[in-house]
Amino acid sequence: MGGRMDGRAWSVLLVLCGAIFLEGIDVAMLNVALPSIRADLGLSTGMLSGVVSAYVLGYGGFMLLGGRAADLLGRRRMFLFWLAVFLVFSGLGGFATEGWMLLVARFATGVAAAFMAPAGLALVTGNFPEGPQRTRALGVYAGTAAGGFSLGLVAGGLLASFGWRWVFFAPVILSAVILLAAVPLVREPAAAERPAGGFDLAGAFSITGAMLLLVYGVVRLEHPGNGGGVTAGVFTAGLALLAAFTVIERRSAHPLVRLGILRSGPLLRADAGALLFVGSFAGFQFLVTLYLQELRGWSTLETGLAMLVVGVDTVLAPTLTPRLVNRFGNVRVLFGGLLLAALAYALFLPVGPDWTYAAMLPTMALLGLAFSLAYGPLTMAATEGVDEREHGLAGGLLYTAIQFGTALGLSAVTAVHVAALGGGASPGAELAALRTALAVPVAAAVLAVVVTAFGLRARRAAGVPGPAPAPAGTSA
Repeated sequence: MGGRMDGRAWSVLLVLCGAIFLEGIDVAMLNVALPSIRADLGLSTGMLSGVVSAYVLGYGGFMLLGGRAADLLGRRRMFLFWLAVFLVFSGLGGFATEGWMLLVARFATGVAAAFMAPAGLALVTGNFPEGPQRTRALGVYAGTAAGGFSLGLVAGGLLASFGWRWVFFAPVILSAVILLAAVPLVREPAAAERPAGGFDLAGAFSITGAMLLLVYGVVRLEHPGNGGGVTAGVFTAGLALLAAFTVIERRSAHPLVRLGILRSGPLLRADAGALLFVGSFAGFQFLVTLYLQELRGWSTLETGLAMLVVGVDTVLAPTLTPRLVNRFGNVRVLFGGLLLAALAYALFLPVGPDWTYAAMLPTMALLGLAFSLAYGPLTMAATEGVDEREHGLAGGLLYTAIQFGTALGLSAVTAVHVAALGGGASPGAELAALRTALAVPVAAAVLAVVVTAFGLRARRAAGVPGPAPAPAGTSA
């Protein structure tokens, strides 16, 4: 393949993009439909929170195992099988009549996504050679992933107006179309030599248990007064399993996670940046939803439409971002995107009780630009310099960071909001608590900028040239 992609290459890319779009839109639509689900099934606040947390637990808990499975068992096989599982359990969620049914369906859907996402990313990197083609393909892929979430906010509001069950049935239709197209189109990359050895079962059990416990601990932080001792115990057990996993991997002949991969500075910076960037947006989106729906009385559809401008990344990420990466390099483009995100959140800090949408628009527009510039380079950096045989593992590490970021961002803003609100219930107290909690996304975005700045220093120290006419590399 040269610099241009033929029709088949575009078809393969669109199928893989469809799967990551499906994942993003599925999560966003459910978030918007939660009030309707509560009203229909009579769920408690704890059960409703559990519906969201169940997906995060399944996704974050099994992600590293999913990445290794893609490398060992084949990216195409894992992608197709778990796409089918995603389809089945999304449909079962739509037939739920009790809260526990939704919990099971969302947990299984999260597990399916944990195996499907790293396989999909490894298929993108494996099917497109490093250079302009891969840069463009990853730009399209990342833009689709981010766009799926922002467009899902609108789609969820629209579908929920017809009935919340359509929020589950719509992904079934979309995933069925993607699966039918993927079977003849998606092939295992010719150069995808599989790592030697089999599964490290002791490592798999220990890391999966550690991830489940740590994500659960983060979710419990949303309610700081609810059993602090239990939360501390959960974190302690998770950290103990993580320490055991490290010992197991050092002694294993065929480790689940080759610890040497964690010595890659670009990979660590990409994962840390992704955690902070996505976490800041997850917290911000939650607070904006509270502000618009509970303080201003906007409908779910109006809230989704207000966030629609963030979806400009769906257009800009595959068109503008690859050109900027080719011209300035991955790290500079990423750095610019993170700066825009920090500025966007800071502009929203003085939010008032009667802000017009025109006052909110600069924040939304800047966030759209931030996603356009940051999400793609983060995805590119996650596999840069990593052996082709470990691209599934690298993808698993990236998506694990994203899920932890989402859980941590939501939990942090919720905990700060609850603490700041205290016993107050007036609109003024709610607004003051919301402004206090908005400091969390600002701080997370600023920290992401600082982490990425180390990449700029490392690039200069290594004597890497700045602007380049062609993407000789996309280091971060």
